[in-house]
Amino acid sequence: MDSEKLWTKNFIIICAANFFLFLAYYYLLVTIPSAAMESMGTSGMVAGLFTTVFLIAAIVTRPFMGAWVNRAGKRPMYILSMIVYFLASCMYSFCESEGSLLFVRFIHGIGFGMATTITGAIVADILPYARKGEGMGYFAVSTNLAMVAGPFLGLTINGEWGIQMMFWFSALFSLCALLTGWLTKVPADTEKETRSHQKKHSVFERAAVPIALTGAFFAIAYSAILSFIAVFATERGLAAESSYFFVVYAVGLLVTRPFTGRWFDKYGANFIVFPAIVLYALGMYVLSITSGAMVFFMAAAMIGIGWGTLFPSFQTLALYSTSPGRRPLANATFFSVFDLGIGVGSFLIGSIAGHISLGGLYLYCAIYVVLGIGLYYWAQKQRTIEGIREIEHKEA
Repeated sequence: MDSEKLWTKNFIIICAANFFLFLAYYYLLVTIPSAAMESMGTSGMVAGLFTTVFLIAAIVTRPFMGAWVNRAGKRPMYILSMIVYFLASCMYSFCESEGSLLFVRFIHGIGFGMATTITGAIVADILPYARKGEGMGYFAVSTNLAMVAGPFLGLTINGEWGIQMMFWFSALFSLCALLTGWLTKVPADTEKETRSHQKKHSVFERAAVPIALTGAFFAIAYSAILSFIAVFATERGLAAESSYFFVVYAVGLLVTRPFTGRWFDKYGANFIVFPAIVLYALGMYVLSITSGAMVFFMAAAMIGIGWGTLFPSFQTLALYSTSPGRRPLANATFFSVFDLGIGVGSFLIGSIAGHISLGGLYLYCAIYVVLGIGLYYWAQKQRTIEGIREIEHKEA
């Protein structure tokens, strides 16, 4: 049936828009601190603020996006978010001081927070319900590919042509996100329902909170990878191999994506989430005992499959925890709590890392992930996928 078709023109376009959105994000995430230190003489502490300010802006913006979308509609706010994101990207080249760069990072973060909140809700509207898990899984791949390509392009372009050319390429990627986003169509029925919720001024979707908390819990462990994998690899004599960690991570994720999404739809979330948690924990354990490149990359693949399966699964459950008209609120809730988990996790992990070895840290992360099984079980008890289906059928 055509209604069950996954790879529609609209779905492909929004995946492309999401890829360019996150390509620009990861591209600057790894390059701005070091580029500012080299060209502006920025201190390490201030360089770190360039990332912090961006994320704070995104986190602060997201809770209000649901209410704004309910008033204006998904497509108008989606296009506005892409315009803000693109204009902020163009402003980087005119920054001549640390203060101006921090200001632009804040504006850029607002655009990013707006865009990422709305995009997931639109994708959920586009996808056929029977293939939601598979579709959200493939959609997440666009982010994963950007996570690999962004840092590589950023470091290469900055190294070859300098910070100004690096900024203009960022604007180019953001323009591509805007143009592809402009072509995205929002289903008329869901847009109408979204506007019908305009009198509801809540900034959080309560139904999405349990699974959002679960995602944040597991994200804390993942923050140990983001923060210390390069340092850990150097300690183990694998500095040259560290840059390939996320490449192997992405390969592991891509190889399994066609299966995990279909299994989610056919057998339910629990069928893939519980094994993914176990594999995620095993990957952390294998990483903790790394002694060579082979074991290092094995851990990367296991973590890629495990965490790479968990994240889109949790987002899918959050988006489908409520009616289509309240999905922007659900997505805003999910990402707000998730980002908070990454932020808190980075602080906690950093505090712990100062007292134990990084190998020991990853071992504790493995144990921590296993404990998350109980939290996920609790979240599913709050809202089963069968209950979600019943709600959507009643509101259809």
